[in-house]
Amino acid sequence: MHAAHKPSFVELFTPKLVTVLREGYRALEFRADIIAGLTVAIVALPLSMAIAVASGVTPDRGLYTAIIGGFVISAMGGSRFQIGGPAGAFIVLVAATGAAHGLDGLLLAVLMSGVILLAVGLLRLGTFVKYIPYPVTVGFTSGIAVIIFASQVKDLFGLTLAGAEPGPIVEKSIVLADAFPSVNAAAFALAFATIVIIVAVRRYRPNWPGLLIAVTAASLGAALLHLPVETIGTRFGGIPNTLPLPSLPPLSYDRIVEMLPSALSFALLGSIESLLSAVVADSMTGRRHRSNCELVAQGVANIASALFGGICVTGTIARTATNVRAGAHGPVAGMLHSAFLLVFMLVAAPLASYIPLAALAGVLATVCWNMAEKHAFAALLRASRADALVLMATFLVTIFSDLINGILTGFCLSALLMLHRLSQAVAVETHSGPPLVADDMADDTNGGRRPYEGFDQDILVCRISGAFFFGAAASVGAAFDRIGVQPKAVIVDFAAVPILDSTAAATIEAFLKKAHKRGAHVFIAAADTSVRRTLKSFGVKRPMVRFAADRDAAVKAAHVAIAEEKA
Repeated sequence: MHAAHKPSFVELFTPKLVTVLREGYRALEFRADIIAGLTVAIVALPLSMAIAVASGVTPDRGLYTAIIGGFVISAMGGSRFQIGGPAGAFIVLVAATGAAHGLDGLLLAVLMSGVILLAVGLLRLGTFVKYIPYPVTVGFTSGIAVIIFASQVKDLFGLTLAGAEPGPIVEKSIVLADAFPSVNAAAFALAFATIVIIVAVRRYRPNWPGLLIAVTAASLGAALLHLPVETIGTRFGGIPNTLPLPSLPPLSYDRIVEMLPSALSFALLGSIESLLSAVVADSMTGRRHRSNCELVAQGVANIASALFGGICVTGTIARTATNVRAGAHGPVAGMLHSAFLLVFMLVAAPLASYIPLAALAGVLATVCWNMAEKHAFAALLRASRADALVLMATFLVTIFSDLINGILTGFCLSALLMLHRLSQAVAVETHSGPPLVADDMADDTNGGRRPYEGFDQDILVCRISGAFFFGAAASVGAAFDRIGVQPKAVIVDFAAVPILDSTAAATIEAFLKKAHKRGAHVFIAAADTSVRRTLKSFGVKRPMVRFAADRDAAVKAAHVAIAEEKA
């Protein structure tokens, strides 16, 4: 058998755009990418503005993010179909960072997160993101959906608050409840109509741009009927029809230290969100993305987004799935999506002033409903108590504390539960003297089954099975302590031990040392290279022990050693 090909550094970080162009890029593929790029741009236009508004910044910054960051992600990324832009998952973190540190602090945190993501990708740490358990991803995604929906209640109902809207969900709920008598019926009607149109189009005309149709209809209705509702124009003064010149946010050592926690949070969430999106694209197309190349692209994209005044950019699952369903051939579709968004902004910026904020809130309400992963949530609650515990812990901590604490809580709880499961799976079987069970029979030269020759009460065989690590060391040590016999030879069979850590090696060393001091001959059977290396580093080596290729050989060697001692 030939060894599996190990990708070189260049292969690992070659953008999928280069791969697609090498394969041959014809007019037919370009036409498919134009259609897909236009389709995604139509979806991304209202969504980018809605996410920006919900994040506490002006709607134009959502467009800058999708245009600049989205282009870089498609051009440099490790996924053929990834669409980058502002994501709903970031709303809570971006809003909190902007409120606490201002726009300059937010842009600096986005810039720093890009540098962190760039370093994570170049250090090839992207593969570790896949170790985040499924209940954790479902829990924090559903928690984000609840938080985003709570942030849209004010605009959904057109409420008038006495002061600033609190960030924490409990305080927010109290303030919103107090302000409920100020409901604006017109705003609620527009939001409700927006949701109805999106749902209806998705059901009866799934190929139509439901988000754009709903927002356009709401804008026309509000303008023609002169409805008393807030619009992008009344709150933000409209959006510019040009891209800003790139510029660095104010830099200083103290400011960088101050924004580091936010930058780390952005980088952690961005890596998770983007790689999950790439995995979704892989599952839909049968392709494979390059995770570390994708993170490098995410890093450069966030740096570029911050320089142009944009917010966090990441791969977005809904827009990426739309891109695949629209028939995209490769990354050119994502690059064209950004180009189309730029054209829309240059041409139609004045019209954006008429978009009601209630309509954008309706758009995000449907996004929240789709983000919630209701079926997966219910399935995990039924799956097992451990999965349900991890899911609910992540979900509740995300809602009532913050997103990063939710992820860390779920991950740590999952790790502890898995360690407990693995420790319970480790078993120690001891055999001393006939009769032996079927598993302790060895093949003879005729293919039959027979007991080990010379196996008697003088030989103790301890067979360990399972991953032997610190979580199981105590139970295995206790099993060794309960052994009442004092044989002339002790064999520890490692044939069924795939993993051995330092704590387990120390446990083995202590057990074998006691046996050796009593004068017993000690053998290690069937230990693979890594297990043997770990044991030797803890003193489990000659002259205290001898190693044998398998249990059969160890039993024969023990029989010989005992016979020589008697002679």
